[in-house]
Amino acid sequence: DKNETLASDRASAHRSFPYRRRRESLGVGHHISAPLEGPSAMNSARVLFDKASLLAALVTKIQTDLRALERRQLDTQEAATHEENRAEHAKDTRATEQSYLARGLADRVEELGRNLEALTRLELDNLDTESSIAVGSLVELDVEVKDGVNREVWFVVPGAGGTDLESNGQSIRTVTPVSPFGRSLLGLEPGDEGVATTPRGRRAFEIVAVT
Repeated sequence: DKNETLASDRASAHRSFPYRRRRESLGVGHHISAPLEGPSAMNSARVLFDKASLLAALVTKIQTDLRALERRQLDTQEAATHEENRAEHAKDTRATEQSYLARGLADRVEELGRNLEALTRLELDNLDTESSIAVGSLVELDVEVKDGVNREVWFVVPGAGGTDLESNGQSIRTVTPVSPFGRSLLGLEPGDEGVATTPRGRRAFEIVAVT
């Protein structure tokens, strides 16, 4: 069942993620540099982030993307009905192709609109570093990579997952709770370990801080 799967994943992470051994041998706070698979690696010292500013930047980005997409969708819809694109014979599919494209853009506009609404309704709490991960959490974690450990920062939000943000010179990526990685994070606390399946394969990680 779900609980057995979660326990199995955490046990697998404990076996495959030698973070505690590294920490004991290298000293607390030591960071091993390695190429990132996701957001940029952090320095060994923790950096404080303003979640309200990050959320505002994300909302602004989605608003900009939505306006651009709405203009493109309108232009495509007008092109689909323009007389120059009217079928001149049975195999002339210009109008049909434009119509399909306009429909796809309209679906994307609707999706971005839902994301924007969810983000604008999100209320952020200033959690202490021992809180469990939930929507609105800013998560610092150490990820096991081929030749070391990377410190990454993820912002758990209700929409617009996979968006890159930046604060204090650090890269932060958004993740939604419906994504496989987002689901694997929910409920974890600092010190917990887990394993997430991503397009790059299974990634073992340990939670460092939750704010």
